Amino acid sequence: MSVSPLPALPDRPDDGHKGTFGRAIIVGGSTGMAGSVSLAGMGALRSGAGLVSLVVPDVILPTVAAFEPSYLTIPLTGDSHGRITYDALPAIESRLAIANAGAVGPGLGRSEELDRMVSQVYRTTVHPLVFDADALNALAGHPEVLKDHVGVRVLTPHPGEFAKLIGKEISFVQQNRESLALQFAADHKVVLVLKGAGTIVTDGLRVYTNQTGNSGMGTGGTGDVLTGVIVSLLAQGMSAFEAAQLGVCAHGIAGDLAAEELTPRAMIASDLLEFLPYAWKEIQNTA
Repeated sequence: MSVSPLPALPDRPDDGHKGTFGRAIIVGGSTGMAGSVSLAGMGALRSGAGLVSLVVPDVILPTVAAFEPSYLTIPLTGDSHGRITYDALPAIESRLAIANAGAVGPGLGRSEELDRMVSQVYRTTVHPLVFDADALNALAGHPEVLKDHVGVRVLTPHPGEFAKLIGKEISFVQQNRESLALQFAADHKVVLVLKGAGTIVTDGLRVYTNQTGNSGMGTGGTGDVLTGVIVSLLAQGMSAFEAAQLGVCAHGIAGDLAAEELTPRAMIASDLLEFLPYAWKEIQNTA
């Protein structure tokens, strides 16, 4: 095991264009959870991706599209509860095939069809993918697929989600965070981002413990923003470990800047979007 320093920012050539800086696709959203996928989309935009597309059930499309005009929205027919169905798998696969990186999970919801869809995407997509939120819950229900993937995978569980993935209690996870994260990442050949105070990033060989962030980030939606940040960095060509490492650091710096201005008590997830540009500026200036 080695402890890794913070990586450099992705190159940003002066003659670059939106194609240069990567295409990120985020699959998620359901009735009542349109905000999750929207926050992820904004996190991706604020982290430098050239093109960001959100693949969502058609019933929430107006809400998602109204959140921000800078990303693209792709509607899919949903079920009676406003969730993506398994029938949408070919459309999802075709979109992921033209992306540089993708993410699955923010606001996705739960159903047997979604479990099947997530498992299939996890197994067969060749491009780098981030799995978060309900996509992790889907994978926890089918642990046999966790080692069965053909592309780079980044999993971003909070302690409760990680406890489900490994079949342990949350208290056990919290007492053994680093060792469990390292073992899981090595066993499943993934990059694991175990969120919480001192977020751990590991690929089973290297480990990074994040020192940024604060209690104000313990509010709904901040993890969705992080998903967007990481998929954006992947789309710009960073390796999975370095994208996760840099992503959690910038995400935490944005939280620290927001807390300084607003106090941790008053923070909400969308505040991170406001302060992400200043976080990237701070990282750039100290590189």
